[in-house]
Amino acid sequence: MKKHILQTLLLGCAICIGLPAGAQQKKYPKPPALRANGYKLVWAEEFNSNGAPNPVNWTYELGFERNEEYQWYQRENARCENGKLILEAKREKKANPNFKENSSDWKKKRREADYTSASIKTQGLHSWLYGRFVMRGKIDIRDGIWPAWWTLGTKGSWPATGEIDIMEYYRKKLLANIAFMGADRKDAWFSTEKNIDSLGGQAWANQFHIWRMDWDENSIALYVDNQLLNKVSLDQLVNQNGTHINPFKQPHYMLLDLAVGGKQGGDPSKTTFPARFEVDYVRVYQK
Repeated sequence: MKKHILQTLLLGCAICIGLPAGAQQKKYPKPPALRANGYKLVWAEEFNSNGAPNPVNWTYELGFERNEEYQWYQRENARCENGKLILEAKREKKANPNFKENSSDWKKKRREADYTSASIKTQGLHSWLYGRFVMRGKIDIRDGIWPAWWTLGTKGSWPATGEIDIMEYYRKKLLANIAFMGADRKDAWFSTEKNIDSLGGQAWANQFHIWRMDWDENSIALYVDNQLLNKVSLDQLVNQNGTHINPFKQPHYMLLDLAVGGKQGGDPSKTTFPARFEVDYVRVYQK
């Protein structure tokens, strides 16, 4: 009976996200406690339809975005195939249409990008206040590669929006971060780092893993493969800009991206491309 109910619920989600009628649903064993404590599935992206990511669920970041990263984000580097989302970074030249001679703006002073990649987001389409967020994915841990699965609040400007990095990796570090506005209008962080070699290094990265966030009115907890990486109470996350707003008591939308280089990503010059961030599914549960 429970299996039948779950299959019916997943089929309903497939219909709501626009999967073809009769599409085969992937079946995976659920990690421990995934459906515990009264959670139910409210949104799922299974990436079962080949081609571009479903526009009902995803929009794109385009061009140069943040952190002085090397890649030019474009739609062409995101695709779904064989039941997975592929975000692919390539070493290829891309002319910068916003180039301006002698500009001090890093987005404009580059005549061209040396890499292309993709970033997709649910902004303007789907957002959630609290819940259990689950992603099964495989990351590239080679030099200069910077994959992330993260959220931003729907209101305000960063960092007052709040940011949750459920999965972030660069320079041999797997990170779980929570950011908000601290004193002097600067970003403040609760961050933990785990050396990738302590998890198993390249052999670990060759496999798919499950990242999870449990977020409620009391705290945010971030996990990988059911191992707790970071937990912070919400009363520690009030913006210190005089508004007394807690950016984690508002809905957040999610992003999946694959960055290259930049302020944190490291040196990709000796890395062989293409590089991939593969995502099997993303699911959101709420009580």
